[in-house]
Amino acid sequence: MNCQKFIRAQVKGMARTVGGGRVISALSGGVDSSVCTVLGHRALGKKLKVIFIDDGLMRQDEPRQVRRNFARLGIKVQVINAQKDFFRALKGITDPEKKRKAFRDCFYRTLGKAVKASKAQFLLQGTIAADIIETKKGVKTQHNILEQIGIDPKKGYGFRTLEPLKTLFKPGVRAVGKALGMPREMYLRMPFPGPGLATRTMGLVTPERVEIVRQACRIVEEETRHVKLFQAFGVLLADQATGVTRDGRRAMGHTIAVRCVDSKNAITARPTKLSWGRLMAIEKRITREIPSVTKVLYDLTPKPPSTIEYI
Repeated sequence: MNCQKFIRAQVKGMARTVGGGRVISALSGGVDSSVCTVLGHRALGKKLKVIFIDDGLMRQDEPRQVRRNFARLGIKVQVINAQKDFFRALKGITDPEKKRKAFRDCFYRTLGKAVKASKAQFLLQGTIAADIIETKKGVKTQHNILEQIGIDPKKGYGFRTLEPLKTLFKPGVRAVGKALGMPREMYLRMPFPGPGLATRTMGLVTPERVEIVRQACRIVEEETRHVKLFQAFGVLLADQATGVTRDGRRAMGHTIAVRCVDSKNAITARPTKLSWGRLMAIEKRITREIPSVTKVLYDLTPKPPSTIEYI
């Protein structure tokens, strides 16, 4: 793929489609939305309003890092704190699809308010080819494709979508990010799910449980930063397991599953062959830095039959 030719075509197409209208981008901080936002900014300039919805389900220090990284690119990001709304929407829900629906509905309620305030007519989305394929197959209900999830933009939120990356898979998106002059840490960043850590918290989604999996994900990412892989993270399982405290007492604690996979396009994936020493280092850090965790497991399941994320 000729990235510069692709960029010129998308910039020209977006500018022509938008005309004198206004556009809003709901930035998540992931590779797809980040590349999409930078591409949109190149095409639309001040016509593009960039928001970051802080749902409380992001990686460590995500809102601060996103705002800082984009400020360096000359792009202003407005952070909307909606953590209470999302945890309220997810309260008491354990079913995976109900979690996704609750997240999706809360996301669009929050986004709808921002759109109304901005008076935008277009929504810039970081949809990529894998999202569309898996949504059509029913593997997941992709929350960032309005038409795919049965929301009529004309009847619902009153705006159209712009999806400049929808023909690309992840490697192509990264290549475009590089061609746009983005920092390596932005276009090479590990994939992160739309519903955030709710997809990695089995059982109830509470601020306390999300903080446990957030720390586990941070540790796994740090310990695998020099390993060539597609995605690496921790998952907080619903069941607890018996452990032993430092003073020898038996106690029930949390179980973390570590998931590391190799993949080219996220359609299929295989477990990464981490060294025993690497696995032990991950286990020691998780149990030491998160004292409530008493079990650490390594997920060996490929995709298919599994998915990469847990819900």
